[in-house]
Amino acid sequence: MSRRIGLLIAAAIVLGAIALAILLVSLAPEPERRDPPSRIPFVETASIVEDSGAIPVRGAGVVRPSAEIGLAPQVGGRVVWVDPGFRSGGRVDEGQLLFRIDEVDYVYRVREAEAALAARRVALLEAEEAAAIASDEYARFSAQRTEAAESDAPNPLTVRQPQLEAARAALGREEARLAQANLELARTRVESPFEGIVREERVDAGEVVAADQPVGRLFSTEAVEIVVPLTDADVALIPGLWADGSDDGAGSAAARVWATYGDVRESWQGFVDRAEASLDQETRTIQVIVRVPDPFDTDGTRPPLLVGKFAEVDIEGRAPERYFRIRRAALQPGDEVWSVRRNGTVRIVPVRVLQRRDDEVFVTGALDPAERAIVSGVRFATDGMEVRVSERPVSQTAVPSPSG
Repeated sequence: MSRRIGLLIAAAIVLGAIALAILLVSLAPEPERRDPPSRIPFVETASIVEDSGAIPVRGAGVVRPSAEIGLAPQVGGRVVWVDPGFRSGGRVDEGQLLFRIDEVDYVYRVREAEAALAARRVALLEAEEAAAIASDEYARFSAQRTEAAESDAPNPLTVRQPQLEAARAALGREEARLAQANLELARTRVESPFEGIVREERVDAGEVVAADQPVGRLFSTEAVEIVVPLTDADVALIPGLWADGSDDGAGSAAARVWATYGDVRESWQGFVDRAEASLDQETRTIQVIVRVPDPFDTDGTRPPLLVGKFAEVDIEGRAPERYFRIRRAALQPGDEVWSVRRNGTVRIVPVRVLQRRDDEVFVTGALDPAERAIVSGVRFATDGMEVRVSERPVSQTAVPSPSG
């Protein structure tokens, strides 16, 4: 009896569990039905901007003087006077006297040379007179010799010709010594060869200096130069680079030089003067020299373009009839651009890269400004492939047009 009751209880438990399971399944919510994800890739795009005008070639470099010399006297002696303007940072004019060396010793040398020259002039007169007398005596002697031929020439020593030539040579030597003495006297006055600024000065009144002893450095204020390393692709955009230019920039590509002083950005107008004839062995770039005339002529409202200042340079490049500006990320390997047609399919366009600048690339090719260029989302693409494009345009850094 007890066994029968146990079986009934077990059967009741099983039936209850089954009923509970059926109840839970019937009360469970139905799973949300979702459409399978699309197999069409999603891409981000950027605009294709059509442009015209000159393409700027950008670079940077350090300002250096167009001419710089070391100052050294050509004669030695004691410095008796130094111009107050001849000091570091001072400006000097062309031909301005910078310092003077004691000239007393050199005046004495001039007087000695003048005295020696006067003596040699007298010696030359004596030699000429002696040669004339010897010639007359030989002529009278030859007239008395009937057996002598008329064409017989006298011996040079007989008519004192070598003595006369030696006297003339001695006179020339003393004239040269006098000229040298006057030249050394003039060199006691050290003048500036051009208008410039004193970079260094190491001489004071009373100091004894030797010939060729460096006493300072001076650089010209006529112009400064900026050496800009550029790639061969950038150099190819500069018109007339390899032509013979002029000092005033006529026929050369224009350039704008920028330098920052504090929070103020100043600019100067310059031009491309020349380019080095060899590649830099380390960077494999071409050194282009930009020249800025009169960088120190200011009206007092802005600073000059100082030597040693880091400066940015915008060179006015060539002006193709038609080119495009795209995001750097839109340029694919092999110089291709993947653009999206209006129907959402990809068009692969081969392009020629003119220049890379910051986040932009200047290219030419069969691009359409009405389409957009793919910048991310796919790693591979084929012509005609369908893609999905974001409804909101991808943000793009606004860069002013080169023509503007």
